[in-house]
Amino acid sequence: MTQYQIERNYGCRVSDAWTFRGLKTAVIENELIRIVVLIDKGADVYQFVHKPTDTDFLWRSPWGVRNPSVRIPTTGYGESLWMDVYEGGWQTVLPGGGFPSRHMGADMGLHAEVNTVPWDAAILEDTPDVVSMRFWVRAARMPFFFEKILTIRSGSAVLEIEARLTNEGEESVPCVWGEHIALGAPFLSEDCVIDLPGGTLINEEGDDWHPNNKLKGGFKGPWPMSRLKDGTPRDLSRIPPKSFRSYDMSYIADMPDGWYAVTNQKTGVGFGFRYSTDVFKFLWYWHSFGGGFGYPWYGRTYNVGLEPFTSFGNAGLVGAVENGTALLVQPGETVETSQRAVAFGGASRVSSISPDGEVTIQPLA
Repeated sequence: MTQYQIERNYGCRVSDAWTFRGLKTAVIENELIRIVVLIDKGADVYQFVHKPTDTDFLWRSPWGVRNPSVRIPTTGYGESLWMDVYEGGWQTVLPGGGFPSRHMGADMGLHAEVNTVPWDAAILEDTPDVVSMRFWVRAARMPFFFEKILTIRSGSAVLEIEARLTNEGEESVPCVWGEHIALGAPFLSEDCVIDLPGGTLINEEGDDWHPNNKLKGGFKGPWPMSRLKDGTPRDLSRIPPKSFRSYDMSYIADMPDGWYAVTNQKTGVGFGFRYSTDVFKFLWYWHSFGGGFGYPWYGRTYNVGLEPFTSFGNAGLVGAVENGTALLVQPGETVETSQRAVAFGGASRVSSISPDGEVTIQPLA
């Protein structure tokens, strides 16, 4: 491993010689986008910045980045342990998504377990035309090895991701795999609209699962129309203001293609994500529009999570196993998939995102 690399101030750049709040950190950038990855904290994507407009799409939690290795938890509850160090942004969720549960004798905390631990990382390519980094980790409580390669190219606002999940065990093991992407203000506002290619919208079960949930529990219907608890129609493609004070959870199933985009129609700037519906069969939609009162938000948060997941429901790995949507990985099997995250401008709406991340926009008037 070389101690120093050639430094550039143009074209594509990559460096893992950074530390943020005690965490080894990588910066990957070109002329259009900057990606900051917290290597020592789940290889979380902490920043996704569109440079021409100085727009960071990713939401920050009220407490921001905390180093898990220097904290002494005051309780051992699986939800609080994760929340204590949740900075917002974008996590890879493995091998259990949703609330704590136990399966095959393994305790899985909230969105456990790989996004609260340090990963290994290496720079694969470093030229003005293209830069690439590999990040990898082994889960402690289940026999999974996971790796992802992040690449950007000169002149492109696309982050290319190649991901591989391997079961190193000698028996079949189920898991939940998700990309937990949370977008926030000031990019996010009531000027924002969500575009995606369609599907079946499903609200979280129960009318009173949260003090401020407003959507009709268990409602199913074609995207984007839902209903409030009193029966009023609600268009979920439109982001409400924080004054709406809602806190809800929905899921989109049976999507004909794997992409979504969030566009701020006032600025024309947007964020898009492309993924495979063969692997990620559900898009989780976390509505946190000022209604998260009590622990841990206390009314402070305004963000949206649009999160491709292999599995359905927020009841953890056990819930996914019971409803038949857990990803079952055979001994020695590797699941591979490609993803593309992209920043774009000059848009009013988005019509599609291609497998290579090309965005087809409806331009601003």
